[in-house]
Amino acid sequence: MIGSKFGFAGQNQPYNQNSSLDNINRKINDLSDRMIPARVVDIILDETHPDFNIYGGWNGIGIIKYSLINSPDGVQDNSNIAKPLLANIKTFPLKNEIVFLTKLPNTTSLSNLNDGKSYYYLTTLSLWNHPHHNAFPNPLNNSNNISESQRKDYKSIEKGNIRRVTDNSTEINLNSTNNSGGKFIERTSIHPILPFTGDNIFEGRFGNSIRLGSTIKSNSQYKNNWSTSGNEGDPIIIIRNGQPINSSDEGWLPVVENINNDLSSIYFTSTQKLPINVSSTNYTGIRNEYIPVFPQSYNLPQVVLNSGRLLLNSTTDSILLSSKKVIALSAIEDIGLSSRGNINLSSKDIRLGGSEANESLIMGDSFVAQFNVLLDSLSLLCEALTTEPALKSTPLIAVGLSNTIKAVKNVSNSFTSKISKTL
Repeated sequence: MIGSKFGFAGQNQPYNQNSSLDNINRKINDLSDRMIPARVVDIILDETHPDFNIYGGWNGIGIIKYSLINSPDGVQDNSNIAKPLLANIKTFPLKNEIVFLTKLPNTTSLSNLNDGKSYYYLTTLSLWNHPHHNAFPNPLNNSNNISESQRKDYKSIEKGNIRRVTDNSTEINLNSTNNSGGKFIERTSIHPILPFTGDNIFEGRFGNSIRLGSTIKSNSQYKNNWSTSGNEGDPIIIIRNGQPINSSDEGWLPVVENINNDLSSIYFTSTQKLPINVSSTNYTGIRNEYIPVFPQSYNLPQVVLNSGRLLLNSTTDSILLSSKKVIALSAIEDIGLSSRGNINLSSKDIRLGGSEANESLIMGDSFVAQFNVLLDSLSLLCEALTTEPALKSTPLIAVGLSNTIKAVKNVSNSFTSKISKTL
């Protein structure tokens, strides 16, 4: 410390200060070169893009062309491109959205070709603070064909106001050349998810979301419907795909997940009660002491899947259902069980028709065997009666009974089921 003040370094302190300022300025300039905002002019998403082969074919998926903010010109040349920064987590921007670019090493950095660095882009800037899109076309570029009403909107936005679109779209060009990757259709009915304290929320552009949240009570007009039980802070995960089909066109208003109205959802709960409207709660096939807690009243850990249709399909092995208590199958219409192999029911007590059924099933094969013995005995008796002289009317009665016995015996093998078996 003393040496730095009074030694050789101290004599050169003014020069050291200037050197430090220069170094800081260089770092600031370097930082500005490494992290710059840019507007997406185009993006390559599939082989239909005219520049697909120029940028490496399938290795060029996600490459954007960009222009600097407030530049009236578009892309000057093919050097204004950037790749996605992350290889396994990608958020592909729309045309006219703004992204951050950062300059980092590329595949030529080891051979020192050029400067060995390229631009990579991060996720889009949340200009509208909305998950559907955050596009903002360059008002200085006349090729955007921005209407006078839109220009007034943008001037209003620049003053801090919120644009509330009520005419079905903003008329912003959101699609790449040749609609590479398909066409993005803007919808004013897409609503953002309302956050609660401590939430982590991941939202797609189309009314799909993942909430890592908790039981929490709020004074907002948009209250959640899963916090009526348990303690605040009890965890919940909600995966939702699709807002209600009757969502309003006031897309700037937030929404909260609703298990009964959202198109498809999965809930992972801990202590929450879910006010789900189940299609059937017919548990008459279960003994009273084992009837499960009704879905709306259950507040222990569970996983709930809710949609217009559920499909469980196994392609190489089995579907296994295992329960500590009961397994309840309830439907308003039929429950069908079919198999190319066997359908086996194994239990110490099997009841058909309801949990209170108490009539025993007949052992079909054993019954028919003993029944045939009885028929054979009756047939012998009839033959003996036909030769009995003491009974004048016996021969006619015996012959008729004998014929009936033969007819019954001929069809006795059809009395047993060829499919259903019992012990």
